[in-house]
Amino acid sequence: MSENLHIVCPRCSSVNRIPQSRLSDRPKCGKCHKPLFSGHPLELTAGNFQTQMNRNDIPLLVDFWAPWCGPCKMMAPAFEQAAAQLEPHVRLAKLNTENEQSIGARFGIRSIPTLALFRGGREIARQAGAMGSADIVRWVQAHL
Repeated sequence: MSENLHIVCPRCSSVNRIPQSRLSDRPKCGKCHKPLFSGHPLELTAGNFQTQMNRNDIPLLVDFWAPWCGPCKMMAPAFEQAAAQLEPHVRLAKLNTENEQSIGARFGIRSIPTLALFRGGREIARQAGAMGSADIVRWVQAHL
């Protein structure tokens, strides 16, 4: 019997139960019927941050960034490529620290870009500075 995982829909934030063995079968949300994984990072806001952080049974990799940050803009395509490689086993998401200053402050984000890897609602690794897609994938895999 396969273990069920809770996967939060990136569009409607509904929590879905997916058998772990079916994670790679392009599962869809039971509520909105959209794919649970798109191969693209999810945009986090104050409205969906807690649910994505605490209700997903897969790790969450957050890119803390800002629109005025040159290295953040340079890293964005690499983060996008990493999402295509790491999903469905890791949810990748971006959090604009200009729009969500309280969340950035809560996690003590002092420089951007900063990648933070969460599992079960707890931070398990952090890396400041821009990285290429292969480095992002390697870094995540080394911490899981």
